[in-house]
Amino acid sequence: MDYKVQLAEDNESVRERFSLTMERIRSMEAEETIKEPFASYFKEEAGFLLMMGELFGLAEAGRYRGLSLEELRRWNERLYGDILPGHYETSYTNPAYAARMLGDGMGPVLAYVAAELRGEIPFAVESRLTEITMLNELFIEIYNLFEGEIPDISQVKDVIYWFNSDYTDLTVARRIREVLDPSLSFGKEIVMDSDFTDLRYLYYYGEYVSEEELRTAEFLNSLPQDTIDSMAHTYTAGYQKGFEVMGRDLSKKRTVAVLFELGFERMVRRAVEDFRNMGLEPVMYRAAVWSVNKNPVRKRGFHGTSPNRQYDYDHRYDHALYLKKAFTDRKLAVLKTSYETLKKEGADYAGPALIETFGEEGFEPVNKPEAWRLSEKQGKLTIAHANDSSQLVNQYIPGEETSFTIIAFPKPSIGKDFEEIFHETIKINTLDYEVYRQIQQAVIDRLDQADHVVITGKGDNKTNLKVQLHHLKNPDKETNFENCVADVNIPLGEVFTSPVLSGTEGTLQVGSVYIGDFQFKNLTMEFKDGRVVSYACDNFEDPEAGKALIKQIILKNHEALPMGEFAIGTNTAAYAMAHRYHIVDKLPILIVEKMGPHFAVGDTCYSWSEDTTLYNPDGKEIIAKDNEVSILRKEDLSKAYFNCHTDITIPYRELGEIYGVTARGEKLPVIADGRFAVPGSEMLNEALLGCE
Repeated sequence: MDYKVQLAEDNESVRERFSLTMERIRSMEAEETIKEPFASYFKEEAGFLLMMGELFGLAEAGRYRGLSLEELRRWNERLYGDILPGHYETSYTNPAYAARMLGDGMGPVLAYVAAELRGEIPFAVESRLTEITMLNELFIEIYNLFEGEIPDISQVKDVIYWFNSDYTDLTVARRIREVLDPSLSFGKEIVMDSDFTDLRYLYYYGEYVSEEELRTAEFLNSLPQDTIDSMAHTYTAGYQKGFEVMGRDLSKKRTVAVLFELGFERMVRRAVEDFRNMGLEPVMYRAAVWSVNKNPVRKRGFHGTSPNRQYDYDHRYDHALYLKKAFTDRKLAVLKTSYETLKKEGADYAGPALIETFGEEGFEPVNKPEAWRLSEKQGKLTIAHANDSSQLVNQYIPGEETSFTIIAFPKPSIGKDFEEIFHETIKINTLDYEVYRQIQQAVIDRLDQADHVVITGKGDNKTNLKVQLHHLKNPDKETNFENCVADVNIPLGEVFTSPVLSGTEGTLQVGSVYIGDFQFKNLTMEFKDGRVVSYACDNFEDPEAGKALIKQIILKNHEALPMGEFAIGTNTAAYAMAHRYHIVDKLPILIVEKMGPHFAVGDTCYSWSEDTTLYNPDGKEIIAKDNEVSILRKEDLSKAYFNCHTDITIPYRELGEIYGVTARGEKLPVIADGRFAVPGSEMLNEALLGCE
């Protein structure tokens, strides 16, 4: 059935329920059945829901898109105003404020409810009446508990638990469909049908729209078509090349997930044409709305600039409020039913193609004791569920049959040189494949002679690591390192391997590095037998707060992780650009990992596809795809994967030496004093002149 027809039918089926909820919420304005301080909370949230009813009415009637640019701006301010930095300190969505006003116990619970209700914004612009009605009913049920005497907190938590548990067959199932079904076309229609010179289109998504999105869209509008074509083609050709390099059959696939940030629609539209020429229909879905579907460290799907990163941080673990073993069992069962229902769509899915951005100022989060966080038991539940769900997904979307690509561009917030940096980024994304292939092969040829590799820092950087390599039984036909040029990770520029864990040990340190949205300062990790055994950073005065951040963001709540990758970045042109414009600390890991040696903790580079035979362009087979943990998949899948892979890079300026050591103890220089020392790699050092 056509999605719009189905949506209209779904809306009609709940319209009476919706009308009853709006009538009940409207009546709350005059009621005095709830005592302070809770009365103020419920009246404020009721006012927000009445505004959502007004927005839904505009959207369903087609009048929202008929508003002027100024009217849309005002709506955007109304919708997101309470969580913007200037107002967030007195917003009930702020768990610290809610705790202060409503009590340490009840405040954070009701802050969760207030944040979840904000999901009605995208539901309203998409005219999704079922989800709006569900949230209205949740609010009314909790409101009813507070009429008369204040309820016990356990009663409120029970309502929230059963709401999330009972509705997983809608919230979770819908999310799976959004990822796989190209007929869900809300975002795609905005991209393909809008007049991009009329910036009103940015507000049609229902996302927060800042000056970032407006200026980005205006800038892309100013670019000649051949520049847009080049940006899009680099992105889509990298995706196609990924399938070729990994020996996977793209012709068997029918869909690709196109993930982007608002403002890049002109490039995305051109990329859609490229993908369709490959036989792929793009899927475009929104970043997750329900807490049950959110990833605590990243947004996946189309979205705008966050209205407030502290708000996102405060609510990253909201699911801790209702996370129990019974809930994860229920969610896993819904996942299985959903993938079984969408078996064909899963088989057609080729994987994601991401457009990322960089340039925002570093975010230093405040760890609020009032914000929800995972208990130790919940952390273990989360890890177990991630493992179980990954195995399930792999049954319907086999990892050895899919690929991906990622490309990144700057945002206007990077500073006054935004336009120049943007053009420089385009150049970096389109460096000569053949030139770098030959240089990187020279580096690999030297490394393949080594038993292990030593990496040291210089100056204040105390890195001193030994990385153990796999033994090559036939060096004429085998290699430890993949020659990575421009395919899945754009820009080009690295050679990488999955190390042997036994014998891999030492200290990894980096002065400043971005991991997702977080800037880590003086990050230090200690390894023994390839596993992280201790870690620290200087983000907070309290060392334990720094450790907690590392565990959340880098270790993904695991107690320890193995080193899944060792790589040497060769893109000195990217490093030179970063140095020239003083933006090293604003670049994403996608680019930074090409600007020095990097190390990933978690799964290997080849997780879920270790048995796929891969060759470098010189014809040698890449044999370093397993380690002592991943090989356990042959005995017990649950012990083999961590479902994360987090890169940490040492920039050239902090780098002393990288050298291989042969089995006989001979030293094989690769980088000396931050400069490449392999014959044939001299060109890489030219870009580094003056980068001290």
